[in-house]
Amino acid sequence: MRHFFGLLLGVFVAAALLLGGGWASKEAIRGAVQNVDPIKDARMLIAIGVMVAVGLLLGLVLVCRVSPLATFIPSMALLAWTVVYALDVSRAASLAPTGASVQRELAQAADGMLTLLSSGVYAMLGVALFLPVLMPSRWARRGGDEDAEEYEEGLGY
Repeated sequence: MRHFFGLLLGVFVAAALLLGGGWASKEAIRGAVQNVDPIKDARMLIAIGVMVAVGLLLGLVLVCRVSPLATFIPSMALLAWTVVYALDVSRAASLAPTGASVQRELAQAADGMLTLLSSGVYAMLGVALFLPVLMPSRWARRGGDEDAEEYEEGLGY
């Protein structure tokens, strides 16, 4: 059951990194180019808040002892998209939700996603999210001491 919730959390983290991080980065770039004061612009404050929330979520998933699927799912999405980008830029760009029929904020998030993809940020995040998958302690149960005691009793110690 822990891995099922980890899978759901992984999908949520991937969506937060892609959509939330993409939108917030594009909004931050817009503010930097236009020399906008974040205190006077509500969209800039929201973008900073989204960045803080995504960073907090990413940090909690990396540090807390949750199922490794919570980091594996977003890491594979980010690394796979980076590999597609390295092999074929136009195909990787076509995976982002762009076009006239897409809502304005979603199109802005797609532009931010492509910026983060082309700058290599998604590759770095993908590697950082993949490292907890390699730790055996993430796959073990939390109540490992009880299992060890039952095992020792079964051996006659």
